[in-house]
Amino acid sequence: MIVVVDDEKIVTSAFKTLLMVEGYTNAHFFNNPVEALEFLKDNQPDLVISDFLMPQMNGLEFLIKVKELYPEVSKIILTGYADKENAINAINDAGIYKYLEKPWNNDDLLINIRNGIERSYLISELQKNITELNKAKKELEKYSHSLEKLVEEKTSDIISTNAKLSGIITHCADGIIIINKAGVIEQVNPAFENLTGLNSDKICGREISELVHCEKGDLISFLNTEKNEILVRDCYTVHPLSNAKTPVEISFAKFSQDKKKETHYVCVLRDVSEQKKADRLRDDFMATLTHDLRTPLLAAIQTLKFFLDGSLGPITDRQTLLLSTMLKSNEDLLGLVNALLEVFKYDAEKLILQKTNFVFNELVTQIYNELKPLAVKKELEFNLEDTDEDIVINADKTELRRVICNLCGNAINYTQPGGRVSLIIKAEEKDLIFSVADNGGGIPQEDVPNLFQRFSQGTSTKRSTGTGLGLYLSRQIIEAHNGKIWLDTMLNKGSEFSFLLTDVITKRTKKKTGVSK
Repeated sequence: MIVVVDDEKIVTSAFKTLLMVEGYTNAHFFNNPVEALEFLKDNQPDLVISDFLMPQMNGLEFLIKVKELYPEVSKIILTGYADKENAINAINDAGIYKYLEKPWNNDDLLINIRNGIERSYLISELQKNITELNKAKKELEKYSHSLEKLVEEKTSDIISTNAKLSGIITHCADGIIIINKAGVIEQVNPAFENLTGLNSDKICGREISELVHCEKGDLISFLNTEKNEILVRDCYTVHPLSNAKTPVEISFAKFSQDKKKETHYVCVLRDVSEQKKADRLRDDFMATLTHDLRTPLLAAIQTLKFFLDGSLGPITDRQTLLLSTMLKSNEDLLGLVNALLEVFKYDAEKLILQKTNFVFNELVTQIYNELKPLAVKKELEFNLEDTDEDIVINADKTELRRVICNLCGNAINYTQPGGRVSLIIKAEEKDLIFSVADNGGGIPQEDVPNLFQRFSQGTSTKRSTGTGLGLYLSRQIIEAHNGKIWLDTMLNKGSEFSFLLTDVITKRTKKKTGVSK
């Protein structure tokens, strides 16, 4: 917007024509500077052009007031030759951008108008930038203050955390050491010093295998794996003075502690002396259980059988009933003791599988024939879906028999009369899959994760009367063979228990004669 003030109407008329021709549509013209000031109070211009000599207020006074309103706006003053010197002396007071002598040259006037408008715009933008810079400066000062406070707080937190960690490491009952990828010890805590009988000066710089011995091999060899966490058992330290061995187990955790991302390990060594004592007590208890429970139970069972088979003379029907009940109770108790012993052997990793080569089909057929009378008595459809090959596998025949009998027995027990139980054998290259499927009531999905746990007592809808160890022991046996056991079930549709043994088939031959199913 351009504002032109001149007391001569002919001058303002000439300006109006010139500016209109040049395309300046937003221009306002005044012959009275007082009226112009009233207008300017509510309207910010881009350029103000004023005559110098005017009756009510000279141009200098007028432009000084304009400067008070809008300091950045460009101002041009028109002067005659007579007042040229006064106008030049007053330029600094009013902040006048240019002065033009009357009569002016239209080209010079238009150039100064364009430059004046551009100057106003540039000054306005500069002022905005300065304002934004000042604002940013204040924000930066505020942020800098906050950052200093934040750094101070974080530093305090780090110091506090380091103090806590240092306290934990120093007073931890377990030995803690830091080693590099080569197994060289870089840092230790007091508990590890106590385990080895050496102070840190004599420990740091030595390889861990010099101070901690492993019965399974060199400790450093365990570090060359992709695992981030490693647990090594059957290790021990030797006290240099007493030569006393302290059994320990070691947990390795991989980490990087510098910008080079060099691999280090934090190792936690736990004294398992008390655990070893507890293991020995458990072994003694199981040995006692074997001798003090199984032996008298076997003797009692055999004695009851002598009574029942007439070896000790005739007995009445009532006596037969009572003795049969006693025999069944003793046999159940013996079964529980045997199951507990087997579970203990697997949990303690004391059972060594006796693997041999045998025909798996023959084992399943034998079990099928043994259990068929039970299925017929319960009016079940009992099927064996065999293969057209004899499958020879390398496994522990006795332990697999235990698993198959357990799965088949459960299916027969929990399938309603008139139902169906099927034994299914499948072979895929060197892998063997065996399944027991029934069309019973199925098992709720929420109960499935608990079925292979110790002492699982059936489902939430039906409680088992067994020991709760059958499926747990089956899982232990299959996993000891590096296999997998699982369940597929649907409520009111039936269940299918299966196990997979990988890389166990040693031979497959076509059968010469069919096997009845």
